[in-house]
Amino acid sequence: MEKKTRREFIRTASIGTAVSLSAFSYSRVAGANDRIIIGMIGCGGRSHDLFKQISFYKEKENVEIVAVCDPWKEKREQMAKMVKDVYGKDPEKYESYQDLLSKAKVDAVVIASADHVHCLHLEASAKAKKHAYCEKPLAKNMKELISAYDAVKENKVIVQIGTQLRSYPSFTGAREAYKSGILGTVARVEQCRNDSRPYWYLRIRKDLKAEDVNWKEFTSGVTDKPFDSVFCSGWYGYREFSDGTVPGWGSHFIDLVHYITGAQFPLTAVCSGGTYTWKDEYNFSCPDHIQVLWTYPEGFMVSYSTNCGNGAGNSFKIFGNQGLMDLQDWHNPILLPDGAYKKTDALKEKVEIEPIERPDHILDWLKCMRNGNEPNANIDAGYQHSVACIMAMMAYDTGKRQIYDHSKREIREG
Repeated sequence: MEKKTRREFIRTASIGTAVSLSAFSYSRVAGANDRIIIGMIGCGGRSHDLFKQISFYKEKENVEIVAVCDPWKEKREQMAKMVKDVYGKDPEKYESYQDLLSKAKVDAVVIASADHVHCLHLEASAKAKKHAYCEKPLAKNMKELISAYDAVKENKVIVQIGTQLRSYPSFTGAREAYKSGILGTVARVEQCRNDSRPYWYLRIRKDLKAEDVNWKEFTSGVTDKPFDSVFCSGWYGYREFSDGTVPGWGSHFIDLVHYITGAQFPLTAVCSGGTYTWKDEYNFSCPDHIQVLWTYPEGFMVSYSTNCGNGAGNSFKIFGNQGLMDLQDWHNPILLPDGAYKKTDALKEKVEIEPIERPDHILDWLKCMRNGNEPNANIDAGYQHSVACIMAMMAYDTGKRQIYDHSKREIREG
């Protein structure tokens, strides 16, 4: 527990007199002592974790959460209670993100809404001059991705994407080990992330009533299907709202590939899968088994797969001709000589990769709002993982290889 606390929370103390800002938000927080006022857009399970992480720094980093927003009344009220319990007063409560952005006096927002509205909410927040922490996956298609990306760049707001693994000291250590060249020629990176059942089953709420949800606000135009309790509560499993495990879990993986190797965009993607195990009355449209292969201009192939019919067989490895890097234990990656064709004195036996301490993901975002620096998972990192995931799902839907042209910001068949 002590090691985890040390790695997860890098404590700093730089708090002075609290000065609440009402109209800052244009480019960055003015000074080290100014209070950062935050609103929560989306109040589900992920937002609870982010709330706790932000509140951990409420004194040391001088932050306050004053507004909450969710079209689901129960979630909105739960988050409002959490805010009052920690900050001592009732927050402003909204059903619509538009009302929060136009009415609440906030400097920044946390976007932890459903996948299909991440870009919608981020673009609106950027245009309202609000900094943002935006959950992954960032986008479901290139049109919304480009629009949100350009809004962030044009309005010069600080954005941290929720691929928090790149802020782990362990993975930063892995990046430095990779850069040393100890693996030799790397030609393959792969992850198998399996489970016995898709995670969207855990969200099903058959008792959810239409009067408890602003359905129009939740759907935001992506479907004209009427409200249904399972369709709403189990949204992770329906393609209208989410694309399943590739962007859901695979976005973390491909973001780490980019972070550790320095690669940015795939050249090509192929993908296959389907629903093979969980065929039932819910008719979830996200596949429970999927396999993606990306190729990169750096000269390696990346493989991601999920089997939601059996939880065995998880792995995360980077293969080089001088050895491999095993990253399955997120906090304790190792180097191994296993399978090497070209032997090296630098890797004769197992080597534990030394972590490189750094601010955790939330602290990094808070500090960047003060100093104007780019956060560790900035909008460019979000754009990059989104392109990879969008390519994969387009390949899955069409059965054809997809090619990315970064100069045109286009994905095409080929």
